[in-house]
Amino acid sequence: MVLPDGVVAWAVTHHATLERVLTDPRFAKNPSYWRAWKNKSVTADWVMPWIGVDNMFTADGADHLRLRRLVSQAFTARRVEQLRGRIAQIVADLLEQMADLDGRRVDLKRALALPLPLTVISELFGVPVGDRAPLQQLCAAVFDQSLAPQETMAAYQGLQQAIAQLTALKRAQPGDDMTSALITIRDGSDQLTEAELHWTLILMIGAGYETTVNLITSAVRALLTSPDQLALVMSGSYEWQAVVEETLRWAAPIANLPFRFTREDVDLDGVIIPAGQAVLMCYGAAGRDGAQHGPHADQFDITRAPAGHLAFSHGPHFCLGAPLARMEAATALAMLFERFPNLALATPEDQLKLIPSVVGNGVASLPVTCKPQHAIGRNPKGNLVT
Repeated sequence: MVLPDGVVAWAVTHHATLERVLTDPRFAKNPSYWRAWKNKSVTADWVMPWIGVDNMFTADGADHLRLRRLVSQAFTARRVEQLRGRIAQIVADLLEQMADLDGRRVDLKRALALPLPLTVISELFGVPVGDRAPLQQLCAAVFDQSLAPQETMAAYQGLQQAIAQLTALKRAQPGDDMTSALITIRDGSDQLTEAELHWTLILMIGAGYETTVNLITSAVRALLTSPDQLALVMSGSYEWQAVVEETLRWAAPIANLPFRFTREDVDLDGVIIPAGQAVLMCYGAAGRDGAQHGPHADQFDITRAPAGHLAFSHGPHFCLGAPLARMEAATALAMLFERFPNLALATPEDQLKLIPSVVGNGVASLPVTCKPQHAIGRNPKGNLVT
């Protein structure tokens, strides 16, 4: 297939095939295997943030294991679990602001889906409050294929500068955050190089909020256009986690991920992909593969029998942030619909505009009307109560 700016790639769209590719060492992450890249015939600036980096995203084999081992020491399950109460507090504060609108139209993406994960990931990595909005805008530009080449390159360079400033700050003023931890983390005599540190932070911060924004907005959109599904979860027949998993399948937050590269000629389901070719991982298409998910795979249905999805990838590159994204989304959805059981779309679904991205999968905005049922407060111990 031909992607923006003439970039040519082979698309893997079937679940079973994609699952195999994600664990097949003949498909490398390192762009040095890409013939067009080596020949300098790739001129599309939008691919740079996906291949012109030095972190786990473009590493294979022992290099990938080394980087993942180092990063995993800082991004532990215990650290993520400790965020549960803080996530609920942030959601409660954002819903309180929405309640002040009392039935008026509001963009749920801007009111909840974006500020929640942006605040969480910023606090987790120690990003100063004043730097968060500019950093978010730079990260968003990475996913925006409607930008002019010079705008893309400016954002790409600005992102590197912002992260360099963050690491300089944390060296001077270390804190209880993941940036400080990554600066000092070691495995024997091994630690992240400066380039690896910067690109790891870009990967973790950017991926840490953008995908969750799409996950939350897609889930709300699905529920508001499927009242029978909303009724099932509101009645307690199904858990909110079922909504999260079905959304991940039905509308993978990352629709298409650039790239894997063939080390050699590969026979994939009877199709020969020559050596040195770029391969696009089509998670959105795989999530709606009827061979994996049944004849009604295009429908949002939390009652379907789980058949597994690949929204967080598979194999060695499985997303480290998956537990955090799941926690944020489930918490936000549960508290949102408890506070606003009469939440409704404020515009017809067919008028919602998608974000201009080959990679990201979500809406540019999600206008809703919301009238609170009751207030959320805190008891003397600081716990949320309704």
